[in-house]
Amino acid sequence: MSSKSAAAILQRQFKDLTDPKKGIPSFHIELDDDNIFLWNIGIMVLNKESMYHGGYFKGQMRFPSEFPFAPPTFRFTPAIYHPNVYRDGRLCISILHQGGDPTSDEPDSETWTPAQTVESVLISIISLLEDPNVSSPANIDASVELRKNPEAYKKRVLQEVERSKQDIPADFIMPESELYAYGSGNAHGKEAEHEPVDEDFWYDSDDESFDEESLMDDMDDGDDDEEEEEDEEDVDMAAK
Repeated sequence: MSSKSAAAILQRQFKDLTDPKKGIPSFHIELDDDNIFLWNIGIMVLNKESMYHGGYFKGQMRFPSEFPFAPPTFRFTPAIYHPNVYRDGRLCISILHQGGDPTSDEPDSETWTPAQTVESVLISIISLLEDPNVSSPANIDASVELRKNPEAYKKRVLQEVERSKQDIPADFIMPESELYAYGSGNAHGKEAEHEPVDEDFWYDSDDESFDEESLMDDMDDGDDDEEEEEDEEDVDMAAK
C-alpha cells in the first residue's frame, strides 16, 4: 500500500475520532506538526472506580506507511508506572504486535490485523490500564509490586495521576462521567445531539476518498497507482 493510501485512511479515522458528535471523550487527539502519521494523544480513564480516574496521560502514536497492513506503535510521554509499559514509555500490548510470528506465543486473534482501527487500539489501551497483563510484563518491578504489594502500587499510580494533571491543555475541559465514554458523548463531557450524518461528510466533493475494504482487495490483486488511473478512465468511457 502506498503512503498516500495510508494517509487517506488515517485522515478519515482522525476526523471520526476528533468529531464532537462521534469522537470518544476518553481521548484528546491532535496531530504532531500536522503530520498525519504522528498523533499526540491524551488518555483519560472515565471510570470513577479506577485508580487512574482524573489523570491525563500523554502518549504518542506513530503510524507506518504500510498502515493498516502494519501496526502503529504507542509510547507514553512521559512513561507511566505500569506492568505493561517499558521504562522508556513504550507500550507492550498484543494488538500492536504483528500477527503470524512463529516465535511468539500470542494467538493471532489477539495481534494486529488490517481490520483493526485506531479506535480499537485506544480502547484496548484503556482496558490494559484497568486490567494489566502481569504474566507478560514489560516492567517487572511494577508487575511484582502489583501482585505482592497492591497498596504500594496504588499509591504510586495515584501520585502519577496527580502529576499528570499538569499536562492537561489549558483550553481543554476534562470529561467528568463514564456515561460519555466510548463514543456516547463529546470531548467536553456533554451529551452529543444525534443527527443524521451525511456519508460523504468527511470529504469535500473535490477530495479523493478511499474505501478501506476496497484498498485491501486492491492489495490482493496487486493494485498500483497506474492501474487505479486506468480503472478511472474505463469508468469515464463507460459513462459516456
